[in-house]
Amino acid sequence: MIKVYVPRDSSALSMGAERTAKAIAAEAQKRGIEITLIRNGSRGLFWLEPMVEVETDKGRVAYAPVQPKDVTSLFDADFLNGLSSKAKSHALNLGLTEEISWLKKQQRLTFARVGITEPVSLEDYIAHDGYKGLKNALKLSGADIVKAVTDSGLRGRGGAAFPTGIKWKTVLDTPNEQKYIVCNADEGDSGTYSDRMIMEDDPFVLIEGMTIAGITVGATQGYIYLRSEYPHALKTLNEAITKAEKAGYLGDKICGSQFSFNLEVRRAAGAYICGEETSLLESLEGKRGQVRFKPPLPAIEGLFGKPTVVNNVISLATVPIILDKGAQFYADYGMGRSRGTLPIQLAGNLKQTGLVELAFGTTLRELLYDFGGGSATGRPIRAVQIGGPLGAYLPESQFDTPLDYEEFSKIWAVLGHGGIVAFDDTVDMAQMARYAFEFCAIESCGKCTPCRIGSARGVEVIDRIIEGKDHAKNIQLVRDLSDTMFNGSLCALGGMTPYPVLSAINHFGEDFGLEAKKVAA
Repeated sequence: MIKVYVPRDSSALSMGAERTAKAIAAEAQKRGIEITLIRNGSRGLFWLEPMVEVETDKGRVAYAPVQPKDVTSLFDADFLNGLSSKAKSHALNLGLTEEISWLKKQQRLTFARVGITEPVSLEDYIAHDGYKGLKNALKLSGADIVKAVTDSGLRGRGGAAFPTGIKWKTVLDTPNEQKYIVCNADEGDSGTYSDRMIMEDDPFVLIEGMTIAGITVGATQGYIYLRSEYPHALKTLNEAITKAEKAGYLGDKICGSQFSFNLEVRRAAGAYICGEETSLLESLEGKRGQVRFKPPLPAIEGLFGKPTVVNNVISLATVPIILDKGAQFYADYGMGRSRGTLPIQLAGNLKQTGLVELAFGTTLRELLYDFGGGSATGRPIRAVQIGGPLGAYLPESQFDTPLDYEEFSKIWAVLGHGGIVAFDDTVDMAQMARYAFEFCAIESCGKCTPCRIGSARGVEVIDRIIEGKDHAKNIQLVRDLSDTMFNGSLCALGGMTPYPVLSAINHFGEDFGLEAKKVAA
């Protein structure tokens, strides 16, 4: 029976994938053709969703974007026989999926299964190398697993880029009868969706990564702190957790070993600040999401005062391939101290938006033009924000900077969660700077004065600059205010707000009434 794949994740659904799937099933029934309709994950080519794939003896053939109105013509063109000359002549035929240039140029490690497997099929996951990492981990000591993760060079993919192995070692070496693994899935940065794609399209890889973390440090309980706006991920994760428990990959005596690990999904509070790890822990404990003073670090005193590993979705989902293929396999990708790959999310004013996984070292220009296809409007790309709403705005002169944590630090920018939002030359950068202050004012937890008061005053000062009042004085006031927030805020919300504000002033001064030249930060 011919297999037909139609994505089931929220990006594809928002583009009409559910209607397309129903239309294909109805048309097949009408014509008396038996097919197996599989709801896979999105391949990440969002401008081509819904993408329909048909299994052939040479691999899957893709058709995109397929709307319900296209289904009749696809059947008329014998699309189920994707390699026939008639099928190839259809306007939506893209050829073999794996040969699509956009996909072929990628280096998918963390996302190796996404778009290929049926998300909640444990059998499909195992058939595509799933749980090999866990089975290897069960043969090793906690110290050996920590060494593998450390040697791989894996760093926190949530934005902080802290070495994952060091965090795990701290929890491992902190004696306590109860420890926790917490997954930060409160993905709130603008232009980011890689966490959501993993949770919706390959949930078992996150579950496996958290289980490995648990047996490594001696934690028996894990929590996925899930963004409240992700209902599809919630349903998928809970279904996958139930299946993993029934199959013995979660719960007591995992795979017949002496290890136990239980996992729950907890819905987030709907606040951006809860993406900060200590605010997240406060929220998990049922309290208001506010930043904690550090020290003590969560690795020493975290959830309910116990040693806790807090990692991002992508960090944890990357662990299985390291334990399966080995630390050196992963470390062979990347550059400098930035090892492995980064799932990059292209968004904003681009022709081709979507998920791109590449080794560190590719340039922003390559991503914007080779993958993004340039601006959707056809106008010049003027600015790019990387790292969410608190990331710096980069001008065209910095587009050749390689994606590397240290290289970005040199230009006073951050990679963050790998979200890239592009703007063409119609953007008003003074308004973007104002938005950064406004965003911080709205999302501040209110615990520290530099963030709570500084962001509100920042909006007022930018408004005066836009109105042309006391121009030179107010520009300097923004710089002084940014310095206070940068150095005095308790967490990255207030501390990083100066990145978008000052980068906008420094690189796009003409929008603030300054000469069109860079000014030292």
